[in-house]
Amino acid sequence: MDIIKIVGIGLITVIASMLVKPMKPEISIIIGLCGGILIISQTINYILDIVNAFTNIVEKTGLDFGLLKIVLKIIGVGYLTEFSASLCSDAGSSSIADKILFAGKIIILFIALPIVTKILEIIVELLP
Repeated sequence: MDIIKIVGIGLITVIASMLVKPMKPEISIIIGLCGGILIISQTINYILDIVNAFTNIVEKTGLDFGLLKIVLKIIGVGYLTEFSASLCSDAGSSSIADKILFAGKIIILFIALPIVTKILEIIVELLP
């Protein structure tokens, strides 16, 4: 099972980072980054399956592919923001992590504006 590999990579990364941190803190950050990349690489097939499932839903329902793109962008920004903020926190820069999270939320809101606009247009059309 992939989760066992992921947990193993995570535990090895944490242990290696903890052992190296007292001597070389900058290397500890690189170890964490590499471990995170390895974990993400283990999920690529799942990500592709999810995108394919969304694509099938859009094709079957006749929804606009533009909406799918927006949803996938929002999900991508959310995950990338969380991953980056976690790296900053692990490196001891929680202030920067907070700012990355804030920026990610603003960008997600901006990306979602077309969906919000479309919903409001539908509501206005339904009103007498």
